[in-house]
Amino acid sequence: MHKTALSALAEPNRMRIVELLRDGPLTVGEIADRVGLRQPQTSKHLKVLSDTGIVEVQADANRRICRLRPEPFHALDAWLHSFERIMRERFDNLDDYLRELQSHDDPQDHRD
Repeated sequence: MHKTALSALAEPNRMRIVELLRDGPLTVGEIADRVGLRQPQTSKHLKVLSDTGIVEVQADANRRICRLRPEPFHALDAWLHSFERIMRERFDNLDDYLRELQSHDDPQDHRD
């Protein structure tokens, strides 16, 4: 996921819009009503989300229907899993190091 997509999601109103769209497509008017913004502000937020590839907007007569695109979220999931692997390796190394320290500090080593 691109840095710009993460920046787009960092804005609270845009994140609320994404959370609303998780349940399925909505019109711009429905999003505005549920988020509590006027339609022009909602449209600006949707433009940012569309420009970053998070949301797709389709015209249907005089309505614009918005839906989430799955690809950015798949990319984000893969990116997060890469951190999970790295952190798991670091914790495994830490466990090994702590075991090594404990074995050197074993009370049986301090016998007279």
